Amino acid sequence: MTFSFNAIDRIVKCIKYRVNLKRVHRLWELTGLSAVYSKPKTTKPNEAHKIYPYLLKGLEIIPPNQVWCADIASIPIRRGWLYLVAVIDWYSRKVLSWRIFNSIDSSFCVEALEEALITYGRPEIFKTDQGSQFSSTAFTSLLRKWEIDISMDGRSRYFDNIFIERLWRSVKYRYVYLNLSETGSELQRGLITYFRGYNQRWHQSLERKSPNESYQQFSCLTNKKQKRKIYDDSNSVLKTPYIGSISV
Repeated sequence: MTFSFNAIDRIVKCIKYRVNLKRVHRLWELTGLSAVYSKPKTTKPNEAHKIYPYLLKGLEIIPPNQVWCADIASIPIRRGWLYLVAVIDWYSRKVLSWRIFNSIDSSFCVEALEEALITYGRPEIFKTDQGSQFSSTAFTSLLRKWEIDISMDGRSRYFDNIFIERLWRSVKYRYVYLNLSETGSELQRGLITYFRGYNQRWHQSLERKSPNESYQQFSCLTNKKQKRKIYDDSNSVLKTPYIGSISV
């Protein structure tokens, strides 16, 4: 378990040990303790790319495949960092596809998007942050090709992407930080199991239904209108994600 130096200072004072904050900070740095948080910054806008407006304000999101969203998280391993992108359905919280890669470019984001579109059809709106991977020509042109409206969060608007941020918190604190992987292939195997379980366990916000149940409850009705096949988890891409060109 790790703590910030402010937390350690409060703990020391609770046991009535007289010490000032500067000494706690010095010893905290000397021992190499640190708070657990994601250090590499993954959202870096490109001023040359077009930024799309935010389309979800006041919008009631009821059925699956109305809004999808995507985001990137930095995942620590023993030998450095890898990057994880996931595409989720906003209503059901279902993880539709994901990829891990050793560099933060648009290619693995495009591949995750393509896999979700081929497997689950298309949403009406696709929402991301303003990161250069999502505002790139390769990513936005694929969305336009499928006639999907593009929505982007405002800068420093953490709550605009709250559901996928909650997914990252769950992934990191329930799996990654407790099972630090030695290699990328080990991380891949662990995430396959984790995301399969995530889609199958019930969520309180979904009235104690799982993301799979919430998604399939409405997708059958949508399927008749759009005439597309909805795959279950036995054929899901979550079992065979592309890991990219990492060293394993």
